[in-house]
Amino acid sequence: MRIRPAGAHALLLDCSDADADADADAATSDANVDDTADTEHGDAGRAAATVVADRVEAWRAELWRRREQGDLDAVEIVPAATTVLVDGLSDPAHTAALLNDWAPTPISTGTASTGTTSTGTTSTGAVEVPVIYDGVDLATVAGHWNVDVTAVVRRLSATEFRVAFCGFAPGFAYLTGLAAGLGVPRLSTPRPRVPAGSVGLAGPYAGIYPTASPGGWLLVGRTDLPLFDVHADPPARLAPGTRVRLVAA
Repeated sequence: MRIRPAGAHALLLDCSDADADADADAATSDANVDDTADTEHGDAGRAAATVVADRVEAWRAELWRRREQGDLDAVEIVPAATTVLVDGLSDPAHTAALLNDWAPTPISTGTASTGTTSTGTTSTGAVEVPVIYDGVDLATVAGHWNVDVTAVVRRLSATEFRVAFCGFAPGFAYLTGLAAGLGVPRLSTPRPRVPAGSVGLAGPYAGIYPTASPGGWLLVGRTDLPLFDVHADPPARLAPGTRVRLVAA
């Protein structure tokens, strides 16, 4: 993990480094992937992404815990795909020295944290999202995985995902948890409008569109569960660290 300054009052923790490649080799060899899944393309890269995502989650949970107990005076702790931004620090240099002495509890590859979410709530219970699996791209995903549509639904329903970070649109959570080899490409041309509640896949992530918007993810289903309400506290139902299951409705 590398610590970089980010402006006058922030630090950026970079969790992507050469060690991830070595860790990914083990993650790939140990990954629990069906024999029928296509695991020959991009396994190492996707496994490395999973290792980094687990590092990001471990640091996110540790930083939130440290802030809760008064060891960290950060205003914002913002995870992303490979980094964690720690913003609003009174003394970034002092915090950087502290970070060098802290060691977060490792997250087992592909599993969800049981620490606290970025809203301060525990993530020991998974949020169950009822999904009607009738997406227009189900057959395309099945082709990428070299299975039938029923197997795609079974795999997604059985996977426990974790919110790695939020972005793109308010309340849009990037969910990790797919086994190495199950990542899929985005559409070459995004759709001009994807309905709210659409469940999609892109790269190593699953995601749910909280509102209607353009998008290029492969659509596998839909849900009626509200995911973002500006009047709620917190507004986003799925915060970083939250465990999620996409259960067949």
